[in-house]
Amino acid sequence: MQTQEILRMLRLPELGDLGQFFRSLSATTLDSGGARRSVIGDGPQLLTHYYDDARTMYEVFRRGLSISGNGPCLGFRNPKKPYQWLSYQEVADRAEFLGSGLLQHNCKPCTDQFIGVFAQNRPEWIIAELACYTYSMVVVPLYDTLGPGAIRYIINTADISTVIVDKPQKAVVLLEHVERKETPGLKLIILMEPFEEALKDRGQDCGVVIKSMQAVEDCGQRNHHVPVPPKPSDLSIVCFTSGTTGNPKGAMLTHGNVVADFSGFLKVTEKVIFPRQDDVLISFLPLAHMFERVIQSVVYCHGGRVGFFQGDIRLLSDDMKALCPTIFPVVPRLLNRMYDKIFSQADTSLKRWLLEFAAKRKQAEVRSGIIRNDSIWDELFFHKIQASLGGCVRMIVTGAAPASPTVLGFLRAALGCQVYEGYGQTECTAGCTFTTPGDWTSGHVGAPLPCNHIKLVDVKELNYWTSKGEGEICVRGPNVFKGYLKDPERTKEALDDDGWLHTGDIGKWLPGEYIAPEMIENIYIRSEPVAQVYVHGDSLKASLVGIVVPDPEVMPSWAQKRGIEGTYAELCTNKELKKAVLEDMVRLGKESGLHSFEQVKAIHIHSDMFSVQNGLLTPTLKAKRPELREYFKKQIEELYSISM
Repeated sequence: MQTQEILRMLRLPELGDLGQFFRSLSATTLDSGGARRSVIGDGPQLLTHYYDDARTMYEVFRRGLSISGNGPCLGFRNPKKPYQWLSYQEVADRAEFLGSGLLQHNCKPCTDQFIGVFAQNRPEWIIAELACYTYSMVVVPLYDTLGPGAIRYIINTADISTVIVDKPQKAVVLLEHVERKETPGLKLIILMEPFEEALKDRGQDCGVVIKSMQAVEDCGQRNHHVPVPPKPSDLSIVCFTSGTTGNPKGAMLTHGNVVADFSGFLKVTEKVIFPRQDDVLISFLPLAHMFERVIQSVVYCHGGRVGFFQGDIRLLSDDMKALCPTIFPVVPRLLNRMYDKIFSQADTSLKRWLLEFAAKRKQAEVRSGIIRNDSIWDELFFHKIQASLGGCVRMIVTGAAPASPTVLGFLRAALGCQVYEGYGQTECTAGCTFTTPGDWTSGHVGAPLPCNHIKLVDVKELNYWTSKGEGEICVRGPNVFKGYLKDPERTKEALDDDGWLHTGDIGKWLPGEYIAPEMIENIYIRSEPVAQVYVHGDSLKASLVGIVVPDPEVMPSWAQKRGIEGTYAELCTNKELKKAVLEDMVRLGKESGLHSFEQVKAIHIHSDMFSVQNGLLTPTLKAKRPELREYFKKQIEELYSISM
């Protein structure tokens, strides 16, 4: 494999409280080669799935169907019209009808049956994909941006006899290959949109049957077949990617590969921005690429909605205003465009200065862990920017290329939502590293996902050495592909004998990942006697400590149940009570999945509430972390002397 001289900055899987708490975790070094894994996980094994009932892409959708209560699933719109929705049950039924119809047209319910999909993002794409999964068939996306002859090569290499297309023009492209006798195996073209009778006649002349998708679904409804669900180890998709030279390469990905990859994303984000049933994703990035498909799978798994753009990127903002998405997958190129447009509208030096000043104020909040869209700066400067995306975005995920630190830093502030960046490639399904929640710094692509190990290897010809923390990025885990379809030579170049994927990219380890203290505080605050809590970490210490303010109304009765008597003031100094409160907080932490390093090891009981008046809370009642750190400096030092 040709090594690309592209430097990817990777975060070491270490920990820190927003820049204050860094410590090396020797347990993350797995072997002499320096392989590393995420510290987030439930044990020594790499993550293969998040839900026991969602281990294949078929089960992922069925889970969404179950928990959504047959809610809206796939949305589409006509120009200047509101979105229309297909329910989960409608999608599931149409997928079974289409799959049954494919079986009636000589397709086999097995992983040797490859079905081509040649279409832009739209509900029928997902229905076609689910139809394949319902009967253990394999999806092969076709797209014409890989260069001349790519479609011909893919159809022949994957032995594709059936292709589902969106528009008649694409059917014509396929027929031209058949007419030139370049794809003799192609026998059936299924069209999502209406077509002229002349097209059917043209197909008949060269031995290709052309049918509407509706006709195939109707056939399947009349001749229903019982689903033949796949296993996690079964092939789900062959995703062809461009090589540096020669023909495209067909990356073979199993159901388990895709599930492992999006499960890693879920595990990393589970405590801060977990997907919800009311989440809405805007779909415009090509479904032929795995990045978009993995993010969509997360939404389906939780019963959320996916709304498709009209097909014209120039109308994307209009689509977003109509859809009001909460999840926005993007590529850096689009983020750069947004950034440039924002600053181009600041057409005087004064406007630009004010915009930059407001951004700096909000970026300071982001650095301290506060992400919001209701500040005075949002009202004065950023509200229109947020409204242009529908006004509801709570998570942006970017990948596919390096993002500018300047652009990311600005947009994290301006959009008032969490912005995640990942790194990966099709051969590891989509991502293998991802931003750790709470680490809102830029210039890196995050730490390893819990579903894979990462190591660097020396690249002598380019003078990159692992002894300097640099080298070619290698990935191993359940999200790594099974090889290239019918291409053992290039498979051997990419996958070594130990299962390591050699990406061809150069990476460099950077120190430090962050623990998000607010996440931990939100868990501890559920402790019955706790009214307020501040979690702190120190860069030179190996544990977290906390300051706890008890609830004066609840504390006395809670203590009494445990045989501890006294006034509120007396209870705040009682060692037995402090021990009981700490035990209850740690119990809640364990139940919520906190790791040992995320649990406080000692607490100080403080009797007075944090407030705006004493300078420890902002006017919006958020903790002022630097002030809290300084206010409790003495108590924190004492706690560390106890917990060491």
